[in-house]
Amino acid sequence: MKIGDLARRTGLSAHTIRYYERIKLLPYASRASSQHREYDASILSWIDFIGRLKTTGMPIRDMLRYARLRERGPVTEEDRRILLEEHRAKVRAHVTELQACLAVLDTKIAGYAGLDTVETNHDAAA
Repeated sequence: MKIGDLARRTGLSAHTIRYYERIKLLPYASRASSQHREYDASILSWIDFIGRLKTTGMPIRDMLRYARLRERGPVTEEDRRILLEEHRAKVRAHVTELQACLAVLDTKIAGYAGLDTVETNHDAAA
């Protein structure tokens, strides 16, 4: 598929796809006789995966490290697992922090709705 098709199917811009290719987050695409990039459909699952890593806050340097390990094949599976486990721990900590923030928001909203009339001075100032 051409870069425009890949962009439509993934939601990434053609510019982002070229950037990811340039920094080696995506493998270089083969070129058609017209010199246009030609992507195999198998790249869709890789793009989906790196999109999820991005959504979870993984820095590009770690995504690049993972991509380099992936490129080297099965011999790097242990290193990839460790990298993902470390990232998962960070994501879990962030989720816990977000849940605590959500609880504060819920309490504040309930107070404004008259469901919770007890607020501390700190809460009242916010």
